[in-house]
Amino acid sequence: MTQATNQKLSITAALGSSDIASGVMGCMLKTENHVNSCGIDLTLLELIRYRVSLINGCAYCIDMHFKEALAAGETAQRMTSLSIWREAPYYTDKERVVLNWAEALTDLPHAGLTHEENRLVEATKALKDYFSAKEISELTLVVIQINAWNRLAKTFDFGVGSFQVTN
Repeated sequence: MTQATNQKLSITAALGSSDIASGVMGCMLKTENHVNSCGIDLTLLELIRYRVSLINGCAYCIDMHFKEALAAGETAQRMTSLSIWREAPYYTDKERVVLNWAEALTDLPHAGLTHEENRLVEATKALKDYFSAKEISELTLVVIQINAWNRLAKTFDFGVGSFQVTN
């Protein structure tokens, strides 16, 4: 195997997690603390984080949130089925609404914002059956936050597979 094939084929070969500016990491951790204490059920948070990480192909976050969800009491069956949640019978209507909305919010370039029946508008309307405006804003921040973490983890080497759950 040549040296070129041994190297990672991404920017992560040149940037490690320690290269993230302290101000950036401080903002991310402050937001993370808010998200974790905003009152949204931990298992729902982990379902969102895992599904968005699957969409973004973030190996570090997929590994992390799978482990954290299991530690929070989620089942392996539900976690491994999140990519096919529409067909799987073991998600509640509330979880389905949240997962649909998280996907639409993560996939904004394809969701569009002008057509009356676009996916994001419909998904947001469906949330109102289960959540208050305040809770929807908190859920929005959850999706924003995990999308941001995915992008940081894919840009800076976080060490895929190295995450350990702490209690």
